[in-house]
Amino acid sequence: MTVVTIIVAAALAVLGIIILIGKGDALIAGYNTASPEEKAAYNIKRLRLLVGGLLIGIALVYLLFHLKATPLLTGIFAVVIVLLAFIIIYLANTWAKK
Repeated sequence: MTVVTIIVAAALAVLGIIILIGKGDALIAGYNTASPEEKAAYNIKRLRLLVGGLLIGIALVYLLFHLKATPLLTGIFAVVIVLLAFIIIYLANTWAKK
């Protein structure tokens, strides 16, 4: 595992923690540029949980992938990240709305 891998994973995890504790709402894509009316349509605590959890989850998957990278694991890594993204998008537009 390289130093760059650890730095990237740590950066993702730190950003996830910042969002989870409520100090990184401006880092949530779309939410930071939304009008006050659009922001009122979302439960920000649930949205923080989804986005922060996604970033921490990606950091963990990234570290696990780099422990032993093989062509099969590369495909699995890509599928897991895409599935996580779709699940988060769906939940952000259903569960995280008021």
